[in-house]
Amino acid sequence: MNAVIVGAGGQLGRALRREFPGAVALDRVALDVTDAAAVEAFDWTGVDVVLNAAAWTAVDAAEDPANLAAVRAVNVDAVAHLARAADRAGAALVHLSSEYVFDGTHPGPIPEELPPAPLSVYGRSKADGDARATAVERHWLVRTTWVVGEGGNFLRTMAGLADRGVSPSVVDDQIGRPTSARDLAAGIRHLVVTGAPYGTYNLTGDGEPVSWADVAALVFTARGRSADDVSRVSTAEYFAGRIGVAPRPLNSVLDLARIRATGFRPVHWRDGLRHHLAGLS
Repeated sequence: MNAVIVGAGGQLGRALRREFPGAVALDRVALDVTDAAAVEAFDWTGVDVVLNAAAWTAVDAAEDPANLAAVRAVNVDAVAHLARAADRAGAALVHLSSEYVFDGTHPGPIPEELPPAPLSVYGRSKADGDARATAVERHWLVRTTWVVGEGGNFLRTMAGLADRGVSPSVVDDQIGRPTSARDLAAGIRHLVVTGAPYGTYNLTGDGEPVSWADVAALVFTARGRSADDVSRVSTAEYFAGRIGVAPRPLNSVLDLARIRATGFRPVHWRDGLRHHLAGLS
């Protein structure tokens, strides 16, 4: 299988490089996917699958009107460029999406077919990018949440605060399931290698839903601190008085029935986080 990984320098991109060791790995320097001419000029001959892990993920920064063009260039226009290139080459496209395309009011786990209702600029850009990806027949749209991998992320931030003796306030009314980038990449490989039906799949860590405060407490106890050192606050309390903050969906729990039906068993989020924490210095 000939694969090309776009956005290969990010958390998921690095994990995909391990799952697809023979793939051509392209970071932003190697291929600017926002440049239509550059994407068209790239040699896609013989490529079987394009794995798009490139994205603007700075949720709050996306709310700044000055960043709007850049956000949409990466999250919308680049997806269209890659979809067109994959279609012309006869390749399949794997595109990563987010629960931010929803407003978080759905009662219970969110199914793949729920219509988008984004609350934020970032969420809207992801929803619009999804539409570009699904416009081509051969696509796997993979929707995920709370990704943790190599690089900066919530776990690393909490571990640093714990080690420095800081006692943070963390929201306890945003509910979801963390996802290990390693396991997310394994699930993507499963879809591609088994030839799972094209379409949209939710893919996150498995297990009971938790809040960000619950995750922070787990990190603190793993670093030798008390879970009580994490103060629990509501989202409204946490962001009170702050400007330029993107609204968050309170329910980020995605229904995993469809990915399980392909034969893939998502790893429990606690196991994924335990493995990640063991690797932090």
